[in-house]
Amino acid sequence: MGAGFRRDDGGGASVTVDTLRRALAARFAAAGFDSAELDARLLLGAALKLDLTGLITSGGRQLTASEAELVEAFAARRLNGEPAARIVGEKEFWGLPLKLSAETLVPRPDTETVVELALELLRDGASPDGTMRILDIGTGTGAILLALLSERPEAFGVGTDISEGALATARDNASALGFASRAAFVACSYASALIGPFDLVVSNPPYIRSADIAGLAEEVRRHDPLTALDGGMDGLAAYRALIPQAAQLLGNGGVLVVEAGYDQSHEIEGLMTAAGLTLPGPPKADLAGIPRAIGGRKMPR
Repeated sequence: MGAGFRRDDGGGASVTVDTLRRALAARFAAAGFDSAELDARLLLGAALKLDLTGLITSGGRQLTASEAELVEAFAARRLNGEPAARIVGEKEFWGLPLKLSAETLVPRPDTETVVELALELLRDGASPDGTMRILDIGTGTGAILLALLSERPEAFGVGTDISEGALATARDNASALGFASRAAFVACSYASALIGPFDLVVSNPPYIRSADIAGLAEEVRRHDPLTALDGGMDGLAAYRALIPQAAQLLGNGGVLVVEAGYDQSHEIEGLMTAAGLTLPGPPKADLAGIPRAIGGRKMPR
C-alpha cells in the first residue's frame, strides 16, 4: 500500500495509527498540499471514527487490514485532488459540524466574516412580536443561517436556494443541530418567492467572473457546483438581482450583509446605495485583509 504499511504473518496490518498519520502527512506535503497535517488527521479520523483526542490516545494501536485499506482509498482520492472535507462529507463552520453534498459549496473560513459583521450590525431589539427574522439567500449547506441561529436564540430563519439537493442538505444540518423548529427552507431564485419583513438578510452569492473559473484551484473547479461559483461576466450578476430584492424585504432598520470577492466591495456598495440602503461602515476584512463582508441598512422613512 502507498501509505507504507506491511502485513504481518497473521494477515493483520502492522502499521499504527500514529505511524500512518505521519506517513499520510508526508505524502500530502510531497504533493504540495498546504494543509497536509490537517488533511491526514481528518481522513484518518474519519476512517477510524476517531476525533483528535481519539487519534492521540490511540496512536499506538495497530490498524486492521480493512481499516488501512479504507485510509488508503481516502488518501488516493485526496491525491487526485478531491478536498478532504468532501471525502469525509463534513466541514466545520462557526464551530458547527455541517454535512456536505455535491450540490453545496464547502463552507470556508472567510465566510465567517459575514456572520461576524451581521452580528455586529444587528440591533439589540427584536421584532415587535419578540422574534428576529433572518433570511439567507443561496443558503447551500445552511452555514451562515445556522451560525446566526446558534448566536441569536430568539431568531427564526429562512434559507433559499435554487437547488433542491442543497436545500435537503441544509434541512439535514438544521435538524442535526437542533434548529429544525427555527428554520425553514424554500426553493426559489434568490428571494423571489418570499415576502417580508426580515430583520436581517445575508448571502454568499456566486461572485467569480466567468472567465476566471478555468483558473480556479482544482479542488474548487472540479468539486464545487458551478452555479455556486459563476457570477457572470463581471462577477456581480447575483448582486444585481438579490440586493434590490433584499432591500424590499427588509423591515425598517433591517440589515443586509453579503460576501464579496476580491476587489468587488466598491461596486457592491454602489448597488446597495442604489437600492436605497445606507452604508453603516466600511466593509469588514477577512484574515487576509481582503474586504470580505459588506453591510447595508434600511433606514426608516
